[in-house]
Amino acid sequence: MESPHSDGKKLVRAPIPKELDELGRVIVDGAFRVHKELGPGLLESVYEICLLHELKKRALTVQRQVELPVRYDNVTIDAGFRLDLVVA
Repeated sequence: MESPHSDGKKLVRAPIPKELDELGRVIVDGAFRVHKELGPGLLESVYEICLLHELKKRALTVQRQVELPVRYDNVTIDAGFRLDLVVA
């Protein structure tokens, strides 16, 4: 279902490219496998490391704990943001 903009026009979304859709499927499948093997209740960092391993087994390029600075007023600010995993 498409949600309207505040001006009443419908929001039109571009189709997801096949490569991106397949990448998403591989990532979600890997996450399900990790959760199925480990079950609930562990620290997030454990799932993160196991998912990293699972995605690398699937021949994906993955980086862990990537810093993400904030850009404000033409200044780069280290605000301490980190991306858990960056895939492909």
